[in-house]
Amino acid sequence: MAPAAFIDRFRSDLDRLIEPGTRVGIAVSGGPDSMALLLLAAAARPGEILAATVDHGLRTESRAEAEIVAAECARLGIPHAILPIAWERPPTSAVQESARKARYAALASWMRGRGVPVLMTAHHLDDQAETLLMRFNRGSGVKGLAGMRARSPLTGAADLKLVRPLLEWRRCELEDVCAEAGVKPAADPSNDDERYERVRIRKAISDSSWLDPESLARSASHLGFADEAITWATDREWEEKVTVGDDRVSYTPSGAPAEIVRRVLSRAIATLGTEGCPNDLRSREIQHVIDTLRSSGTATLRGVRCSGGPTWIFTPAKPRCPPS
Repeated sequence: MAPAAFIDRFRSDLDRLIEPGTRVGIAVSGGPDSMALLLLAAAARPGEILAATVDHGLRTESRAEAEIVAAECARLGIPHAILPIAWERPPTSAVQESARKARYAALASWMRGRGVPVLMTAHHLDDQAETLLMRFNRGSGVKGLAGMRARSPLTGAADLKLVRPLLEWRRCELEDVCAEAGVKPAADPSNDDERYERVRIRKAISDSSWLDPESLARSASHLGFADEAITWATDREWEEKVTVGDDRVSYTPSGAPAEIVRRVLSRAIATLGTEGCPNDLRSREIQHVIDTLRSSGTATLRGVRCSGGPTWIFTPAKPRCPPS
């Protein structure tokens, strides 16, 4: 059992995100973070928790680790499912990103099958600090630098919710929860593999005397508030300056700040886009289209024809002809 003070703290954090009485799923890998989340949730919300472990099948130990989680869930009286990934061809590059997409797809299917509207994950303060530095290093804008949110739609499944109740918890605290409960978590060797960007960032923070994870996570939180303000302003610009019709969006720029214009354009393409990922545009793609529209030119992005001038017009592009 986790210490009572930790359980009370967790219950307070979770109550801010999910109403008591809600059925909640937990993604449990078997590592210290997710095992601590399992222990805390079992104590704070008895009878409301279901758990699932995704077996990516990319390591020989993964099935045994999933079985260990299943045994712990049985001890706690929590329903548990192992979700194996059936790869047509296991990824050899971008392994973590491919595994992440497959994991969320499997979890979404599991949630729908059991009528579970919300998923909890064990992302914590140190993860948030690492995410902020990774995104700084990639040149991300405000939305990316805001890091992980405590509450958001589930990746790839807008009808389901994702909550992260541990974003104010340190990694070492979660390790203490497991130790106090006498639970020995699994050790994933990829967490020490410096081929992965997150592992390199984690090591850089650990080796630095001046990078403070709590301050970094606090900055991500402040940037989250800034992103909310920009979203609010974008909504106003959309309501006042955008007209949406059948297969057509028109926008008359009002002199709004550049970030507002970028987001309006992104929303227009997401509304009509039919190719690739219309909801996931690269910064340079957006800027290229804006520069073209401001010079009264025409560009096509994600299956959307974008025509410039005093009013920008967005319509579906003509289907591409297949090669003969």
